[in-house]
Amino acid sequence: MYLKVSLFMASGLIAALLIFVENPNFKVFLMLAVVIWSFCRAYYFAFYVIEKYVDPAFKFSSLLSALKYVLRR
Repeated sequence: MYLKVSLFMASGLIAALLIFVENPNFKVFLMLAVVIWSFCRAYYFAFYVIEKYVDPAFKFSSLLSALKYVLRR
């Protein structure tokens, strides 16, 4: 798990750095920060809602497994 999160963090940082290097200004930096923050919050919210409201007893492994669970009902 630690390797997986390290690879996700590295790929995200490299992509953000490459975007910022290509167009280095404060506006691009701010937009990247907002995009990253927004997607992190959306991902957290999705799993919070799934855990608390869809079925607290079922253990979902991903958003795809949650979608399959909902479609089967």
